[in-house]
Amino acid sequence: MESTAASILTRAVEMDKKEQYTLALVLYQEGLQILVDSMKGLKDEKKKKHFSARIEQYFKRAEDLKELIRKRKAEGKYREQMKIEAGSVGHGYRSLFGRFLDDTVTHVHIEDPYVRAYHQCLNLVRLCELAVQRCKSLSRVSLLTTQDPEDGKNQVKRLEELRSNLATRLVTFEVKFSDTLHDRQISLSNGWVIKIGRGLDYFKAPEGKFVLGACDMELRPCLETTVDIFHTSHLERPL
Repeated sequence: MESTAASILTRAVEMDKKEQYTLALVLYQEGLQILVDSMKGLKDEKKKKHFSARIEQYFKRAEDLKELIRKRKAEGKYREQMKIEAGSVGHGYRSLFGRFLDDTVTHVHIEDPYVRAYHQCLNLVRLCELAVQRCKSLSRVSLLTTQDPEDGKNQVKRLEELRSNLATRLVTFEVKFSDTLHDRQISLSNGWVIKIGRGLDYFKAPEGKFVLGACDMELRPCLETTVDIFHTSHLERPL
């Protein structure tokens, strides 16, 4: 448990230095919880004192980050930027923006011109699966995309199947088509906006049907893309 905590907290510090504060905060909290649990069975007073000092240090930084994020959100200045390297893994939707999907989200709005092909529609399903699990108050998902000029019938059929299934969860699914859409972003009703350069489709095709990453997107190698995350409390929300 100690080595696990050390690994998580090391990554928290790394993300902190890169100014990816929301991710750093999640990692600090996760690492701290493991350290606290580790202390419960300790009898070595020297180790207890060492752990207590580390917990105090990381806890203070976590609280400072909470205040920094709160302040920048209030000022409309919060922003995180990152680059996903070609071939890198560990960038599934859960890792990339799952921390923003919580009980305060009632509506998820997706703008992506390429939700057309089978695998692209499946990416949308993966996003909806994550949102349904994380957002207990979710009532609506909306998609703005372009119509497939070659296979529009199957595109509509796939989206209609998703609509029917989400309805069983009491979640409304709305689709609109645009001929001029170029932007790619996910807007959440709690104010967070995630812009991914490639949209939802930033994963490489798996090298086989029975390889790691074929099912779990956290293990799927990615294409190179940039991610821009910000909070829109100071803007007119597009939801």
